[in-house]
Amino acid sequence: MTAIVGVLCKDGVVLGADSSTTFVAGEQFRTIEQQSNKVAIIGPQVIVAGTGAVGLSQRFGAVVQKAVAANIFDGDKLEAVKAITRAAIQDFQQTFARMGQYGALAAFCSQDHACLCEFALEDFQPELKTDEGIWYCSMGSTQFMTDPFLGLMRDVFWRSGPPPVSEGVFAVIATLEHAIALNPGGVKEPVQVAVLKREANGAWHARLLAKEECYEHSQSVRAARQHLRDFRSTQQPAAAAGLPAVPKA
Repeated sequence: MTAIVGVLCKDGVVLGADSSTTFVAGEQFRTIEQQSNKVAIIGPQVIVAGTGAVGLSQRFGAVVQKAVAANIFDGDKLEAVKAITRAAIQDFQQTFARMGQYGALAAFCSQDHACLCEFALEDFQPELKTDEGIWYCSMGSTQFMTDPFLGLMRDVFWRSGPPPVSEGVFAVIATLEHAIALNPGGVKEPVQVAVLKREANGAWHARLLAKEECYEHSQSVRAARQHLRDFRSTQQPAAAAGLPAVPKA
């Protein structure tokens, strides 16, 4: 069970996940949940988070590591994600893994541009997010909650286009906390968030946010929720229209 959220921003990418890994016996019976790291930094400029079988996640991470070593991401972004898809599917097929067991989000830099790609759970086909269409996405067991929440964020905050990274971090943490609070099980705190952003020296760099940074943004989310609660109390109800006279018999 997993909650993953990614946002392509004006100046980078934000990628986050919950911290719960579920142990299973067979396909239906869940045993225990343990805390684990779901967001991985691979090389200086790549972030990966996956949903589904842990073993396939490990293997996808190894595929991406080889791609980084071979400078795959230095070329065209579409060709890069196609190459990653081919290599991953070929790796999965070596042990006859069925499609639909693993999906992932990846943030990376290609030709001096930050990119966000979704590798679909159903067939692992890549979809690049764009600043002219849909620049955010979510995956995992809570997607039925996280997708509408991101849609609300777009309607309220992102009508003119993608946000800056600072607002992207706020949105990712708010979305994950929403899923964790309402989900009946399988996703838990703490949230893990990584950002891909250009540094002061001009180089793109991926890093995990420290607990203190996540906490600061979490406090902002709580303040925003409180503002909504206070907003209700400041609204004066409209005066009720006068009732018509009761007709005489």
